[in-house]
Amino acid sequence: MASSSSPSPATAAARKRALTEQRFSELTPALSLEVVEALDRGGFRRCTPVQAATIPLLLTHKDVAVDAATGSGKTLAFVVPVVEMLRRLPSPPKPHQVLAIIISPTRELSSQIYNVAQPFFATLKGVSSILLVGGLDIKVELEKVEKEGANILVGTPGKLFDIMERLDTLEYKHLEILILDEADRLLDMGFQKQVTSIISKLPKLRRTGLFSATQTEAVEELAKAGLRNPVRVQVKTEAKDAAQQDLGPSKTPLGLRLEYMICEPAKKSSQLVDFLVQNTGKKIMVYFATCACVDYWSVVLPMLNLLKGSPVIAYHGKMKQGPREKALASFSALSSGILVCTDVAARGLDIPHVDLIVQYDPPQDPNVFVHRAGRTARYDQEGDAIVFLLPTEDAYVEFLKLRGVPLMERECSPDIVDIVPQIRAAALEDRNIMEKGLRAFVSFVRSYKEHHCSFIFRWKGLEVGKLAMEYGLLQIPSMPEVKHNNLSLKGFFPLGNIDFSQIKFKDKTQEKQRQKALKRKAEELANEPPVPEKRVPRERPDKPKRKQTGKQRQTIQTKEDMDELTNEYRLLKKLKRGVIDEDEYEKLTGFGGSDGEGSDGDAAGKGKGKERRSKEQKKLKQRGGKTGGRRFEVKSKLKSKRR
Repeated sequence: MASSSSPSPATAAARKRALTEQRFSELTPALSLEVVEALDRGGFRRCTPVQAATIPLLLTHKDVAVDAATGSGKTLAFVVPVVEMLRRLPSPPKPHQVLAIIISPTRELSSQIYNVAQPFFATLKGVSSILLVGGLDIKVELEKVEKEGANILVGTPGKLFDIMERLDTLEYKHLEILILDEADRLLDMGFQKQVTSIISKLPKLRRTGLFSATQTEAVEELAKAGLRNPVRVQVKTEAKDAAQQDLGPSKTPLGLRLEYMICEPAKKSSQLVDFLVQNTGKKIMVYFATCACVDYWSVVLPMLNLLKGSPVIAYHGKMKQGPREKALASFSALSSGILVCTDVAARGLDIPHVDLIVQYDPPQDPNVFVHRAGRTARYDQEGDAIVFLLPTEDAYVEFLKLRGVPLMERECSPDIVDIVPQIRAAALEDRNIMEKGLRAFVSFVRSYKEHHCSFIFRWKGLEVGKLAMEYGLLQIPSMPEVKHNNLSLKGFFPLGNIDFSQIKFKDKTQEKQRQKALKRKAEELANEPPVPEKRVPRERPDKPKRKQTGKQRQTIQTKEDMDELTNEYRLLKKLKRGVIDEDEYEKLTGFGGSDGEGSDGDAAGKGKGKERRSKEQKKLKQRGGKTGGRRFEVKSKLKSKRR
C-alpha cells in the first residue's frame, strides 16, 4: 500500500516492475506536445509494458489484440492512440462524422473511460464526443445526437446499437478506429449480436484494438471477424511470495499479494468480521455472490458492535442508476471504509487507493477472480486480496494456480468473537433483517448451483444447517433445493418456540404496510364463499348388459381370428428357423396329441399336423411374409367358418 510520506520498499519495487524505462515523450512515432502535456498533468511520465507495446503499433496502422493483467494501464494504451490518430487528420470533421468508437460492457466502465479521456479529447479542436450508456432517456439522447452530432462515441454495446439502428444522420464511412475494451466480458454478458451488428456498419479499412484481461475462444472468434492481421500483445508478470520467491507466471498485477483462508461453514461470517476489524482504517471491497446477499450484509455489518463507526456502502446491479452512481462516488471519496458489492464492481472500475479485496464468496466464473482482485494494486501501487473458502472447496487453490493465479495460505484466527447471537437478536427485533437474511440465504444456495467449476463447488454437498447458522437465520427457509436433495441440516440450532408472524418491522412505515396487508388478506378470506362439501356419489346398481348386435359380434370374432392367425404365423416362422421342433409346434397350435392318448391317436394327430403344416406353408408362400397375406388368410378362414 502506498504510504502518505515515503513509499515502502515493497511499493518501490512494485512501481519499478510495473513501469518501463520508456517515457511517453520518447515514444516512436512521437506523440504531440498537447498529449504529452496532458499526460504530465495526470502524473503519467513513464509507460507501463502494455502502453509501451500497444501505442506505437496502433499509431503505425496495425490492429492489436491485447491480453494484459487488470490494472496494467490498458485505458491509456488506447485513449492516447485514438487522440493522436484524430489529430493527424488533414481537416476538422463534420459534426455528424463518426471517427472513433470505444465500446465497453458496463455503464460504470464506459463512464470511467469517458472521464479519463476528457483531458485528452479536450486537446482536439473541432472534435466532439458523447457518452452513450443505459439508464438515461433515449429520446433526449436521440435528439441531442441528431441535433449536435458527435465524432467520438463512448458507450455500452446495447445503447450504441440502439442509437445506430434508430438514427440515420450519423455517418460511419470515415471511421478511423474501433476499440473493444473488456472484450471477453462483452461476449459473456450476451452482447455478441449487438457487437457484430455494430462492426457490420463500419468500414473495413479501419484500425481495431481488442483489449481484454482474459483471452477466451469467443474473443478469438471476435478477433478473427473484426481484426485484420492483428499483432498480439501479451503482458505477463511473475508472482512472488513474502520471501520474494517465485510462485510462477501470474495474470494479476505485480504489486498484488493473493491469499486464501479455509473456514468452517458456521464460523465463516465471524472470521470475516474479525478480518475486517484487523484491517480497520483501510479501504476495503467485499464481494458477495448475489444482490440479496449484498442487501443483507450491508445492513448487518454496520450494526455489529465490532464494526460500529465503519462506513459500509452497498453496490450491486439491481440498484437504480442514481443510487449506484452515488454509492460509487461516496466510496471513491472515502479514505477508509467498506464497499459491499457483487461482480458488477469486478470489471474496469478504477476506484482510487483500494487497499484490500475480500472475496467472501468465490465468483461463479473463475475468470472473474482476477478482475475482482485487480481492483487493488492498480497501475504502480501495491495491494492485498484474500478469498474465503470452505473445507470442501480447497481444490480451488490448485485450480487457480494452474490458471496462472498462485495464492498463499492465511491461517484462520483462533480466538474470534461469535457474531451469530448478535445477528439473531437483531432479527428478532426487526423483521427487515429476518426477511433479508432468508432472501440472501436462498439466493446464495441457488447461485452456488450455477458455479462453472461444479466439480469443486458441489452444491449437493453444502452443509445447509451450518451455513444457515453462519447467516444468523432464525429458521431454515423452505426451499425445494433442501427438501428434495437431502442436504445436511446438521449444525443448525433453532431458537425456542417463536411465532415468526409476530416479529415486527422496526421501521414504522413498513410495519404499518404489513399490518394493512394482513388485514386485507384476512378480509378476503372472510368474504370468500364457503367451499361446498363434496358429495359422495351414490353407488348405482349395475345396469343389465345390453345384447350385442350382429355387427358387434362380427367385429369381436374378427379380432379373435386375427389374433389366432397371428400367433400361428409366428409359431410357423419359429418352426422354419428351427427354434422349435414339430412336436412343440403341434402342441402349441393344438394339433398334437394330448396326455393319455394312445399310439393310434398320436399317429392320427401327426397326420393332421403334417396336413396342417403343408396348408400353412402354402399360405406363407402366397403371403410372401407380408401383412397383405395375413388379410387374405383372415378372409379365407372367415369364409370357412361361415360355411
